[in-house]
Amino acid sequence: MNCERCQEVIPKGESYNHRGLTLCEDCYIGALQPPRSCDVAAVHSAKTHRQLSGQTGTDGLTDLQKGLYNYVKSNRKATRQELMEKFDLKEWDLEKQIAILRHCELVKGRKEGDLVYIVLFDA
Repeated sequence: MNCERCQEVIPKGESYNHRGLTLCEDCYIGALQPPRSCDVAAVHSAKTHRQLSGQTGTDGLTDLQKGLYNYVKSNRKATRQELMEKFDLKEWDLEKQIAILRHCELVKGRKEGDLVYIVLFDA
């Protein structure tokens, strides 16, 4: 059986039902507690961990997170839709990645007119 959210194979007996969907454990937790970009405790935790680990910039990020960051950096801004299309991500996965980058104070959202753009944190 596959997770209806991420399409990964779910080992027998380890599936969860949420709102009519069969999910793996990670997707089930994500559905119950979606990542929040504006989370003071998460920002403090990420900053502290990165400082103690000697990480700066994109150190310690996944290839996907580095790709998202570098795309925003080279284009100065990007919409969520643009990032989902460019990196072939579903909305829930992009939100998770953006939240991580926000907690590391690498990107943030900025409203311009009716659109919200992802921009570098120090922009």
